[in-house]
Amino acid sequence: MFHNAATQRSALTPYDTGLLWAAFTLLGLGLVMVYSASVAIAEAMHGNPQHYLLRHALYLILGLALAYAAAQVPSRHWQRLAPTLFLLGVLLLVLVLIPGIGYEVKGAQRWIPLGPLGNLQPSELVKLAVVLYAADYTVRKAAFMDSVRKGFLPMFAVMLAVGTLLLLQPDFGAFAVIVAIALGVLFLGGLNWRLFVGLVLLLAVGFVLLIYLSPYRMARVAGYLNPWEDPLGKGYQLTHALIAFGRGELTGVGLGDSVEKLHYLPEAHNDFLLAVIGEELGLIGVLAVIALFAWLVWRAFSIGWQAALMERNFAALVAQGIGVWLGAQAFINMGANLGLLPTKGLTLPLMSYGGSGLVANCLALGLLVRIDYENRRLMRGKAA
Repeated sequence: MFHNAATQRSALTPYDTGLLWAAFTLLGLGLVMVYSASVAIAEAMHGNPQHYLLRHALYLILGLALAYAAAQVPSRHWQRLAPTLFLLGVLLLVLVLIPGIGYEVKGAQRWIPLGPLGNLQPSELVKLAVVLYAADYTVRKAAFMDSVRKGFLPMFAVMLAVGTLLLLQPDFGAFAVIVAIALGVLFLGGLNWRLFVGLVLLLAVGFVLLIYLSPYRMARVAGYLNPWEDPLGKGYQLTHALIAFGRGELTGVGLGDSVEKLHYLPEAHNDFLLAVIGEELGLIGVLAVIALFAWLVWRAFSIGWQAALMERNFAALVAQGIGVWLGAQAFINMGANLGLLPTKGLTLPLMSYGGSGLVANCLALGLLVRIDYENRRLMRGKAA
C-alpha cells in the first residue's frame, strides 16, 4: 500500500527530479574537475590554461541540447530507428579503421577527425546504439529466448562482429562495456539462464586468451598486479594514481591544489579524473561520486521496472541497458583508478574530458528522461 502511494505521488511530477539532480551534479562536478585537472597540461600544450575547460563546456552544451532533443522523441520511434542506428554505428567502426580516415594516437586508431569540432570516437556512440539494438532484438525475439539457434546465435554473431572491429582499433575497454550491455539486456529480457551462464563462461575464457595473447595487455596486467615493481615503467600511471588518493586522505588537499596533475599523472583529465578528485576532495569526494552514480543506476533500473509493469518492454530494456552501461563503465574506470582492475582506457561517464563520450552519455540521459516521462503520463491516465 505504501509503495503504491509513493509511486502515485512520484507520478504527479512530469520528471524524476532526483535523477536530474544526480545527473546535473555529476556533469557540473565533472566540468569543475576537468578544469582543475587540465590546467597544467593545457598551459604546456596549448598556451591556454582554459583550453580543455572551454572545449569540455562546448561538448557539454552540445550534449545537453541533444539530450533535450532526444527527450522529445517518443520511445516507439527510437525502437523503429534502432536497427538503422546500429548499422550506422558499425559503419563508423569500419571507417575508423581505414587509413586516411581514422586518426591514430599512441598506437590506437579510434578517432575520426572532424576539423575544428575535434575528433569523433565511434565506439562511444556505438554503446548507445547497442543498448537500442539489443533491446529491440530482445523484444522481437522474446519467444525464442530459450533457443540457441533462433535467439542466442544471431545476437552472438552480431556482437562478435562488433567486438572484432573494436579489438582491431584496439579498444578493449569499449569492448568490455559493450559486452556487458548486450549480456545485461539479454539477461533482463529473459534469455535462458543456462545459455547466459554458458555465454559468460565462454566470454571469460575469451577475455583471458585476449590478454594472454597480447603482449601490451599482459604488460598492463603485470603493472596492475604489482605496480611498485616498475613504478617508472608499467606501473607508472597506477602508482601516481595511488599516490594521489593517498595524499587526499579524508577531506582532500583542496580544490585546485593537486600535485599529481602537474605532469605526473598521465591522462589526469581523462581516464584518471577520479584520482584527482581523490587528491583534491579526499575520500568524502570519491564516496560522493560513487553515491551519485549508484543513485543514477538505481533510478535507471527503477524506471525500467516501472515500464515493464506497464508492458512497455522495449522502453524497460533501454532504461535498464543505460543503467548497465553507465554502471559498468563507471565501475571499470573507478576500479582502474583504485588499482582494483587493470587500466582500460575508459573515461568516467558524465565527468571525464572527451566530446564523444560526454555527448553519448547525455543522449542516454535524454532517452532515460523520455521513458520516465512516458511512464508518468501513463500513470496519470494519459497517452505516452
